[in-house]
Amino acid sequence: MTAPVALLYNQSMLTVSEIYKTIQGESTYAGLPCVMVRLTGCNLRCVWCDSTHAFYSGKNMTREEVVRQVSEFKIPLVEITGGEPLLQADVYPLMEDLIGKNFTVLLETSGSVSIENVPRKVVKIMDLKCPGSGENEKNHFDNLRGLADWDEVKFVISDRTDYEWSRDTVQSYAIPPRQVLFSPVFDRISLRSLADWILADNLGVRLQTQLHKHIWDKNAVGV
Repeated sequence: MTAPVALLYNQSMLTVSEIYKTIQGESTYAGLPCVMVRLTGCNLRCVWCDSTHAFYSGKNMTREEVVRQVSEFKIPLVEITGGEPLLQADVYPLMEDLIGKNFTVLLETSGSVSIENVPRKVVKIMDLKCPGSGENEKNHFDNLRGLADWDEVKFVISDRTDYEWSRDTVQSYAIPPRQVLFSPVFDRISLRSLADWILADNLGVRLQTQLHKHIWDKNAVGV
Protein backbone atom coordinates (compact mmCIF):
# COMPACT_ATOMS: atom_id res chain seq x y z
CA MET A 1 0.00 0.00 0.00
CA THR A 2 1.28 3.45 -0.86
CA ALA A 3 0.20 6.93 0.15
CA PRO A 4 -2.00 8.93 -2.24
CA VAL A 5 -0.18 11.25 -4.62
CA ALA A 6 -0.64 14.98 -4.19
CA LEU A 7 -2.03 16.96 -7.11
CA LEU A 8 0.70 18.36 -9.33
CA TYR A 9 -1.61 20.83 -11.04
CA ASN A 10 -3.82 23.13 -8.97
CA GLN A 11 -4.62 25.87 -11.45
CA SER A 12 -8.21 26.68 -12.38
CA MET A 13 -7.54 25.64 -15.99
CA LEU A 14 -6.78 22.27 -17.48
CA THR A 15 -3.56 21.50 -19.33
CA VAL A 16 -4.67 19.41 -22.30
CA SER A 17 -2.31 17.39 -24.47
CA GLU A 18 -4.88 16.51 -27.13
CA ILE A 19 -8.58 16.00 -27.85
CA TYR A 20 -9.59 13.78 -30.74
CA LYS A 21 -12.16 11.25 -31.92
CA THR A 22 -11.18 7.64 -32.38
CA ILE A 23 -12.31 4.06 -31.97
CA GLN A 24 -12.02 3.08 -28.32
CA GLY A 25 -9.15 0.60 -28.23
CA GLU A 26 -9.39 -0.88 -24.73
CA SER A 27 -11.79 -1.86 -21.93
CA THR A 28 -15.24 -3.40 -22.36
CA TYR A 29 -16.07 -0.33 -24.48
CA ALA A 30 -13.51 -1.34 -27.15
CA GLY A 31 -14.73 -0.87 -30.70
CA LEU A 32 -17.03 2.07 -29.99
CA PRO A 33 -16.51 5.59 -31.38
CA CYS A 34 -15.08 7.69 -28.56
CA VAL A 35 -13.69 11.16 -27.88
CA MET A 36 -10.36 11.07 -26.07
CA VAL A 37 -9.40 13.93 -23.78
CA ARG A 38 -5.75 13.44 -22.93
CA LEU A 39 -4.49 15.61 -20.08
CA THR A 40 -0.85 16.57 -19.62
CA GLY A 41 1.35 15.30 -16.80
CA CYS A 42 2.17 11.99 -15.15
CA ASN A 43 3.74 10.98 -11.85
CA LEU A 44 4.90 7.62 -13.26
CA ARG A 45 7.45 6.58 -15.86
CA CYS A 46 6.43 3.09 -16.96
CA VAL A 47 9.13 1.54 -19.11
CA TRP A 48 6.67 0.60 -21.87
CA CYS A 49 4.68 3.88 -21.83
CA ASP A 50 3.16 4.80 -25.20
CA SER A 51 2.02 8.30 -24.18
CA THR A 52 5.28 10.04 -23.29
CA HIS A 53 4.23 12.97 -25.48
CA ALA A 54 1.72 13.85 -22.76
CA PHE A 55 4.28 14.24 -19.99
CA TYR A 56 4.97 17.93 -20.49
CA SER A 57 3.46 19.67 -23.52
CA GLY A 58 -0.12 20.89 -23.62
CA LYS A 59 -2.58 23.73 -24.08
CA ASN A 60 -4.33 25.52 -21.23
CA MET A 61 -8.11 25.26 -21.60
CA THR A 62 -11.09 26.06 -19.40
CA ARG A 63 -13.58 23.32 -18.59
CA GLU A 64 -16.10 25.09 -20.79
CA GLU A 65 -13.70 25.01 -23.75
CA VAL A 66 -13.05 21.30 -23.26
CA VAL A 67 -16.76 20.47 -23.06
CA ARG A 68 -17.48 22.58 -26.12
CA GLN A 69 -14.77 20.88 -28.17
CA VAL A 70 -15.89 17.42 -27.05
CA SER A 71 -19.51 18.25 -27.93
CA GLU A 72 -18.55 19.24 -31.47
CA PHE A 73 -17.72 15.60 -32.30
CA LYS A 74 -21.32 14.52 -31.51
CA ILE A 75 -20.14 11.24 -29.98
CA PRO A 76 -21.74 10.22 -26.64
CA LEU A 77 -18.72 8.32 -25.25
CA VAL A 78 -15.78 10.27 -23.77
CA GLU A 79 -12.61 9.03 -22.11
CA ILE A 80 -10.46 11.19 -19.84
CA THR A 81 -6.90 9.89 -19.93
CA GLY A 82 -3.28 11.00 -19.68
CA GLY A 83 -0.61 10.82 -18.46
CA GLU A 84 -2.38 10.65 -15.14
CA PRO A 85 -5.53 12.79 -15.40
CA LEU A 86 -6.25 12.85 -11.67
CA LEU A 87 -3.21 15.06 -11.07
CA GLN A 88 -5.19 18.05 -12.33
CA ALA A 89 -7.65 19.46 -9.80
CA ASP A 90 -10.13 20.69 -12.40
CA VAL A 91 -10.60 17.22 -13.87
CA TYR A 92 -13.17 16.41 -11.17
CA PRO A 93 -15.62 19.21 -12.08
CA LEU A 94 -14.88 18.51 -15.76
CA MET A 95 -16.17 14.97 -15.32
CA GLU A 96 -19.27 16.36 -13.57
CA ASP A 97 -19.78 18.80 -16.46
CA LEU A 98 -19.62 15.99 -19.03
CA ILE A 99 -22.00 13.78 -17.04
CA GLY A 100 -24.36 16.75 -16.84
CA LYS A 101 -24.29 16.90 -20.65
CA ASN A 102 -25.35 13.21 -20.77
CA PHE A 103 -22.00 11.85 -21.92
CA THR A 104 -20.88 8.39 -20.83
CA VAL A 105 -17.56 9.22 -19.18
CA LEU A 106 -14.66 6.79 -18.89
CA LEU A 107 -11.62 7.60 -16.76
CA GLU A 108 -8.33 5.83 -17.32
CA THR A 109 -6.17 6.21 -14.22
CA SER A 110 -2.95 4.51 -13.13
CA GLY A 111 -4.12 3.42 -9.70
CA SER A 112 -1.38 5.48 -8.05
CA VAL A 113 -3.72 8.39 -7.20
CA SER A 114 -6.79 8.19 -4.95
CA ILE A 115 -10.10 7.82 -6.79
CA GLU A 116 -12.07 8.95 -3.74
CA ASN A 117 -13.32 12.17 -5.36
CA VAL A 118 -14.14 10.76 -8.79
CA PRO A 119 -17.88 11.16 -9.52
CA ARG A 120 -19.64 7.86 -8.98
CA LYS A 121 -21.25 7.78 -12.43
CA VAL A 122 -17.83 7.82 -14.11
CA VAL A 123 -16.63 4.43 -15.36
CA LYS A 124 -13.19 4.08 -13.78
CA ILE A 125 -10.64 1.98 -15.65
CA MET A 126 -7.82 1.53 -13.17
CA ASP A 127 -4.51 0.43 -14.65
CA LEU A 128 -2.67 -1.31 -11.82
CA LYS A 129 1.06 -1.40 -12.52
CA CYS A 130 2.73 -4.78 -12.83
CA PRO A 131 6.39 -5.34 -11.83
CA GLY A 132 7.54 -5.11 -15.45
CA SER A 133 6.36 -1.49 -15.62
CA GLY A 134 9.04 -0.40 -13.16
CA GLU A 135 6.35 1.44 -11.16
CA ASN A 136 4.79 -1.45 -9.24
CA GLU A 137 5.52 0.09 -5.84
CA LYS A 138 3.39 3.15 -6.69
CA ASN A 139 0.08 1.26 -6.71
CA HIS A 140 -2.49 2.68 -4.27
CA PHE A 141 -4.34 -0.52 -3.43
CA ASP A 142 -6.92 1.24 -1.25
CA ASN A 143 -8.48 2.29 -4.55
CA LEU A 144 -9.78 -1.25 -5.01
CA ARG A 145 -12.23 -0.64 -2.17
CA GLY A 146 -13.74 2.30 -4.04
CA LEU A 147 -14.70 0.52 -7.24
CA ALA A 148 -18.32 0.31 -8.38
CA ASP A 149 -19.79 -2.70 -10.19
CA TRP A 150 -19.33 -0.94 -13.55
CA ASP A 151 -15.65 -0.05 -13.00
CA GLU A 152 -12.76 -2.05 -14.45
CA VAL A 153 -9.21 -2.99 -13.45
CA LYS A 154 -6.58 -3.37 -16.16
CA PHE A 155 -3.28 -5.22 -15.95
CA VAL A 156 -0.74 -4.51 -18.71
CA ILE A 157 1.41 -7.62 -18.82
CA SER A 158 4.91 -7.84 -20.29
CA ASP A 159 6.01 -11.35 -19.25
CA ARG A 160 5.19 -14.42 -17.19
CA THR A 161 6.19 -12.69 -13.94
CA ASP A 162 3.70 -9.91 -14.64
CA TYR A 163 1.02 -12.47 -15.42
CA GLU A 164 1.53 -14.37 -12.17
CA TRP A 165 1.57 -11.12 -10.18
CA SER A 166 -1.67 -10.02 -11.86
CA ARG A 167 -3.34 -13.38 -11.28
CA ASP A 168 -2.33 -13.39 -7.62
CA THR A 169 -3.45 -9.77 -7.13
CA VAL A 170 -6.89 -10.50 -8.58
CA GLN A 171 -7.24 -13.46 -6.26
CA SER A 172 -5.79 -11.91 -3.09
CA TYR A 173 -7.93 -8.76 -3.39
CA ALA A 174 -10.99 -10.75 -4.55
CA ILE A 175 -11.52 -8.49 -7.55
CA PRO A 176 -14.62 -9.74 -9.41
CA PRO A 177 -13.23 -11.34 -12.61
CA ARG A 178 -15.90 -9.66 -14.76
CA GLN A 179 -14.18 -6.35 -13.95
CA VAL A 180 -10.65 -7.50 -14.85
CA LEU A 181 -8.81 -6.85 -18.12
CA PHE A 182 -5.55 -8.61 -18.99
CA SER A 183 -3.67 -6.92 -21.82
CA PRO A 184 -0.25 -7.76 -23.28
CA VAL A 185 2.31 -5.01 -23.74
CA PHE A 186 2.16 -4.47 -27.48
CA ASP A 187 5.03 -6.30 -29.26
CA ARG A 188 6.36 -7.76 -25.97
CA ILE A 189 4.29 -10.93 -25.60
CA SER A 190 1.68 -12.44 -27.90
CA LEU A 191 -2.05 -12.60 -27.36
CA ARG A 192 -1.73 -16.36 -27.80
CA SER A 193 0.71 -16.70 -24.89
CA LEU A 194 -1.47 -14.65 -22.58
CA ALA A 195 -4.58 -16.55 -23.69
CA ASP A 196 -2.86 -19.88 -22.97
CA TRP A 197 -1.90 -18.76 -19.43
CA ILE A 198 -5.44 -17.54 -18.70
CA LEU A 199 -6.96 -20.79 -19.92
CA ALA A 200 -4.46 -22.94 -18.03
CA ASP A 201 -5.43 -21.23 -14.77
CA ASN A 202 -9.17 -21.09 -15.59
CA LEU A 203 -9.27 -17.36 -14.87
CA GLY A 204 -12.53 -15.58 -15.59
CA VAL A 205 -10.79 -12.42 -16.70
CA ARG A 206 -11.20 -10.66 -20.05
CA LEU A 207 -8.32 -10.87 -22.53
CA GLN A 208 -7.93 -7.67 -24.50
CA THR A 209 -5.54 -6.01 -26.89
CA GLN A 210 -4.96 -2.39 -27.86
CA LEU A 211 -7.36 -2.37 -30.79
CA HIS A 212 -6.32 1.09 -31.97
CA LYS A 213 -2.76 -0.15 -32.55
CA HIS A 214 -4.09 -2.82 -34.89
CA ILE A 215 -6.18 -0.26 -36.80
CA TRP A 216 -3.50 2.43 -37.05
CA ASP A 217 0.27 2.39 -36.66
CA LYS A 218 1.37 1.38 -33.16
CA ASN A 219 3.20 4.70 -32.75
CA ALA A 220 0.38 6.87 -34.12
CA VAL A 221 -0.71 9.86 -32.03
CA GLY A 222 -4.13 11.48 -32.10
CA VAL A 223 -6.10 8.47 -33.37
